[in-house]
Formats: sequence, structure tokens, C-alpha cells
Amino acid sequence: MAQKQTKLEKIRNCIRTIPDFPIPGIQFRDVTTLFKDAEGFRLTIDAMNDAVKDFEFDAVAGIESRGFVLAGALAYRQGKGCILMRKPGKLPAESISETYTLEYGTNTLEVHKDAIQPGQKILVIDDLLATGGTALAVAKLVERLGGEIAAFGFVVDLPALNGAATLNAYKIFSLVAFEGE
Repeated sequence: MAQKQTKLEKIRNCIRTIPDFPIPGIQFRDVTTLFKDAEGFRLTIDAMNDAVKDFEFDAVAGIESRGFVLAGALAYRQGKGCILMRKPGKLPAESISETYTLEYGTNTLEVHKDAIQPGQKILVIDDLLATGGTALAVAKLVERLGGEIAAFGFVVDLPALNGAATLNAYKIFSLVAFEGE
């Protein structure tokens, strides 16, 4: 008789690994397979919803692009608004930007200037925590607009890349971890 998987084991098992993407040596943890699995996706949003029950926040921010899927679903469950952290040139109104370093290059994120009001507490959601550079860029954007980071939440943590150390000034949670890069 097969042993029943825990919720977090089911989530972890729905995430596929793609070797050498986007560059050689990277083990890409692909959550699109988690999103397409109805039970896995539901369990993920339920687990995130449980993880944030003790945090006070006014809105949920999602980081482009997989963070949008998670943040939108979680914001809906929480009855909160959803803020989009976008790649350059995607936002139609006046925005601010922040450039940051990835484990394999650099990138820039933007947010509308009116997306966050001074004093608002923002829960930031993304699919994966690697070096923490993307999340730190989001923190800078939120703080430049006068908001506060309530917490960061991720489906996947890659502990070997020390992202949690980069974000040590903030509360963070992740659902599952994968060793290696």
C-alpha cells in the first residue's frame, strides 16, 4: 500500500527541475507544473494562506511573472488588493524602477508610483527565493513609495544561494526547499 503524501510533499513533487536553464549549471525549479496540477495549486494557495495568518498587511504584491499567479490567488483569498511588480516598459502609468543582480545576470523591476500609499504594509509573494536580489529590489521599491514590507513568501527556497540571509531584515517564509542551485 502506498504511503499518503503530506501537503508539502505533494507541492514539492509537483515542481519539476530543468537542468542547465537558463544557463549551464542552473537547476531551474519550474512551478508551472505545480500551477497546472489543480490539487497541487490549491494546496499551495492554502498553505500560503495558512502561513500568512499572523501577518498584518494591506495588500499583496506579486513579482513578474510567476509571482502574479500566486499573489493574485492569495490576495483573493485574503480579500486584499494585488500589486504588480513588472519588468520594464509594461506599466502604462508613471512608475519607479529598481535594477538588481540575479544569480545569472541583472534585471529591473517597476511599480506604478500610485500602487502603494505611505504606511501601507505589503506582503510580497514570488515563486522562488534564490539569492534574494529580486526580493530586495521589491523591498526598495515598496520602501521608496513609503510602504513597509510585512513579509516575503515563496513556494520554493534554494538555501544554498543564501537568499534568506539577503532578506534577514524582513520576515520570510517558504513552503519547500531544494538543495543545490
